[in-house]
Amino acid sequence: MSTSSGFDFPSFYATWFDHLHRLIDQLSTTTKDNQHNAASTADHLRLVETVMSHYSDYYRVKSIAAERDPLSVFSAPWATSLERSLHWIAGWRPTTTFHLIYSESSILFESRIVDILRGLRTGDLGDLSPSQFRRVSELQCQTVEEENAITEELSEWQDDVSELIGARAEMTGRVEGLVSIIKKADDLRLRTVQKVVEFLTPKQAIEFLIAATELQFGVRGWGLDQDRRRGHDPDQ
Repeated sequence: MSTSSGFDFPSFYATWFDHLHRLIDQLSTTTKDNQHNAASTADHLRLVETVMSHYSDYYRVKSIAAERDPLSVFSAPWATSLERSLHWIAGWRPTTTFHLIYSESSILFESRIVDILRGLRTGDLGDLSPSQFRRVSELQCQTVEEENAITEELSEWQDDVSELIGARAEMTGRVEGLVSIIKKADDLRLRTVQKVVEFLTPKQAIEFLIAATELQFGVRGWGLDQDRRRGHDPDQ
């Protein structure tokens, strides 16, 4: 499904998503590297930066698509029915980041609690420092506030539009407001992940990104399976 201006964002997304798979395969390979030296750390950091740049590209192109056809982007035709049911303004909810990092940290902490109690540093997400937890918690509070503000802005926009049904000229002007809302939501999504990654070591950042993308891959895979059973495939 293409936007009215001819820009095919769903096709871009399919290509982008395939490339993300390849990048995460590279990240997963690095987790098997037991070397802990300056060279390996630099390689880890480079891979993390590459993945974050890939996400930045996604939101940059999505912003262009939103300017051309905000209603199409808001409806997210590239996503599965399952993904759309979980969406917050055409994408994942930013506060999901914190649920994920706390969950992964807890799972790894419990699996290695004996080593940690012995004073051995694992250096993974189960070994977050008090300082890291504090910074993540502070960011979570800020993100919740921004998320709520954008949600309220969308609610006000919807109320305005509902009062103008049938007034095409005024509706056109109101649709432009949706572009701003989509961009704010995407900016918050990207900034949240960028800041969390900044709080983490390269090794922890790799584990976080792998966990985040595995969740993304899992939800999309399940959604594709369900849609195909119903005779609908968003990849086509």
